Amino acid sequence: MEHISQLTAEIRDKAAYPDILVISRIFRPKEAVIGEYIYNRCLQDPERVIVLAASCSGDKVFDQSQQFPVYRWSYPRYGCSGFMGNILKPLINIVCSFVLAIKLYFRYHYRYIEWGHGYDFPSLLLLSYFLPIRFFIYLHGNDFLCTLHNPVLRSLFKLTLHRAEGIVCNSSYTQDYLRTAFRLDTPTHVINPVIRPEKFGNNVESPSSLDDLRVRVRQAYNIPESAIVILSIGRLVKHKGFDRVIDNIPLLLTFGVDVHYIICGEGRSESELKSLAHRLRVDKRVHFAGYVPERELAGYYAACDIFAMLTLLDTKPNNMEGFGMVYLEASYFGKPIIASRLGGILDTVQPEENGILVNPNSGYEMFQAFNRLCKDQQLREQLGRKGKELAKRRTLHRSLYKSEGRNAIL
Repeated sequence: MEHISQLTAEIRDKAAYPDILVISRIFRPKEAVIGEYIYNRCLQDPERVIVLAASCSGDKVFDQSQQFPVYRWSYPRYGCSGFMGNILKPLINIVCSFVLAIKLYFRYHYRYIEWGHGYDFPSLLLLSYFLPIRFFIYLHGNDFLCTLHNPVLRSLFKLTLHRAEGIVCNSSYTQDYLRTAFRLDTPTHVINPVIRPEKFGNNVESPSSLDDLRVRVRQAYNIPESAIVILSIGRLVKHKGFDRVIDNIPLLLTFGVDVHYIICGEGRSESELKSLAHRLRVDKRVHFAGYVPERELAGYYAACDIFAMLTLLDTKPNNMEGFGMVYLEASYFGKPIIASRLGGILDTVQPEENGILVNPNSGYEMFQAFNRLCKDQQLREQLGRKGKELAKRRTLHRSLYKSEGRNAIL
């Protein structure tokens, strides 16, 4: 790993012919959806990429184990938290990414930049004028929403998109939203996130290991093997719809289903959700696991029979569900899904193939979906098998360069 102050030191070049500089303020080993997306992209072409990213905890050991060079800029030890941090960090990201990208150009003479998200885009816009390169910009949803309500940022962002070789969207929903907000001629590409099994730990593809994890998690919450377990994973906020799942637990019990519900995550709605479970007298059936690290999530996916997230449209101006990564993970582990019929979820959940889509405002639709899946093991297994197949489909990022004659593997 190299920080900005160490750029002139000798390094061991790990890339044979690196010609793509991938820039992202969010990168592994930090647990974040964008960071995982960018990391998986780099693993597809380790011989072509150089990575430039912000520093994070544990990055030194992580970077040294990669097949490609990783450079990082650091944040000051003090002054980058709270209100001041919200102001200083974007400025640091813009300045450091710009300066380091220029220095790395004279070392590698890369031909392309892949900008990992819409955040801090002014640096990319400046680089497109200073360097003889072409660039692609990735968009995930919230990263471009924050530009829409500021006329200056909106104009600069539109110029950036206009100058791009291509725009990569994480879902069809993000692509459609972008086309509505910015009417551009720039080519857009949809490349969905993919699953990297290693992030869940060792042996997650071994049926016996998953069976052991299933038993261990169920025993931790005193859930019998014969019970149906519903799982949700996410921030405990209102629009995620955890309360809608809890509302269905008493109904399912009334209809004879021995059901438990596990919620993985933290957030400001936790006390409200616990109160709801207590009020409905299902607090012994609703289990709050709190924050669960990535490497432990496999046990929770293995322990459940149904994965459910009944997300609502978030009315906040700078929030958008561009892609539902947890749905893809649930499919990877062969779990049928019950989800809302909206947004980026439609890229992940195919109705009657790997799950059931419902109107999250229709109590009847939700209950029918839960009751149907809870009582039909054959349907659960059928949807789970198809989900595994869908989770393994991928479009590789090298398809962006097909004009060079490189093969795009789909």
